Amino acid sequence: MAALKALEANLAKDTQANYVMAEYVWIDGFGGLRSKTKVITGVTLPATIESLKARLPVWNFDGSSTGQAPGEDSEVILKPQAVFRDPFRGGSNIMVMADCYTPAGEPIPTNTRAGASALFAKKPEEEPWFGIEQEYTLFKDGTKLGWPRSGARSMGPCVQLGFPGPQGPYYCSAGADVCFGRPISDDHMHACLYAGINISGTNAEVMPGQWEYQVGPCVGIDSGDHMWMSRYIMLRICEAHGVTVSWDPKPIPGDWNGAGCHTNYSTKAMREQDNSYETIMKPMLANMEKKHMEHIAVYGEGNDKRLTGAHETAPIDKFSYGVANRGASVRIPNDTAKHGKGYFEDRRPASNIDPYLVTGKIFQTTVLDLA
Repeated sequence: MAALKALEANLAKDTQANYVMAEYVWIDGFGGLRSKTKVITGVTLPATIESLKARLPVWNFDGSSTGQAPGEDSEVILKPQAVFRDPFRGGSNIMVMADCYTPAGEPIPTNTRAGASALFAKKPEEEPWFGIEQEYTLFKDGTKLGWPRSGARSMGPCVQLGFPGPQGPYYCSAGADVCFGRPISDDHMHACLYAGINISGTNAEVMPGQWEYQVGPCVGIDSGDHMWMSRYIMLRICEAHGVTVSWDPKPIPGDWNGAGCHTNYSTKAMREQDNSYETIMKPMLANMEKKHMEHIAVYGEGNDKRLTGAHETAPIDKFSYGVANRGASVRIPNDTAKHGKGYFEDRRPASNIDPYLVTGKIFQTTVLDLA
């Protein structure tokens, strides 16, 4: 990040320029992220996010190269939706979360943002808050960080095992024998904060080379926008460090924790109404149980390898909830049970979810279907 920070400082000092660079980011046809840069001229610097957002044009790209359009009719339209500061270019430069449309103005099939936005727009007064815990695994030259040439702590001094020792010392760890990837986690957190993403924390996870960061609380569609852009920033940070990031929910088979996107959720009434745990949340949970497999269908590809009933998960074919129970489908925090109001945590979503689909589905099941 030293080179990136030096470049950022130079760009920030360039007060003679009358342009900004806008990095348009979108989701491709395979669930990955793409981006390209538009130079916007005639800008008075320093510029605000609000002033730049008003000047952002609709753009387009070749959808035949991203799995989103046929070659004979390949133009896909990009519509700017959310704008963030660019932590890589600095200054007044920005990153733009965009979604995809046909030239006729219809959302293309892979545009899940449009559907989620329409759901949230039906009852904005509910003020749904989401806090998503994104777990991920880091790889270097095809090998997981910390595997297999690391020493691992075994209740005392380091021992050379050839592979990491069993899970236990890696969660929230400190020390080169148990903590692998902290510079990447830290650089990502700083970049997200600079960008204006509502990142609220980060920690090393249970499996070596695995980390987590939390985004939220965000209201409605903002949750998906912030999550997708945080993933894009992670990809760019990993580029700079020469590592790759995996969102796979079970990157290592066997007796190792999988990777999830636990989704914390509340509405205004859940947060504020006395006894909402009994009167509002329990009916929501009953409906979530009825629609369990509908949720599983959008809770991430390969999630069956993670939701086994082991490693702090519930079985994929059974719905359950419990107070402070990390082996349940939905965990009720102690404070929620104690005070009778608050939020709950859906532990089923996998690390590779589309957050637009998941947040929209939770809102539909807990609010719109019960209206």
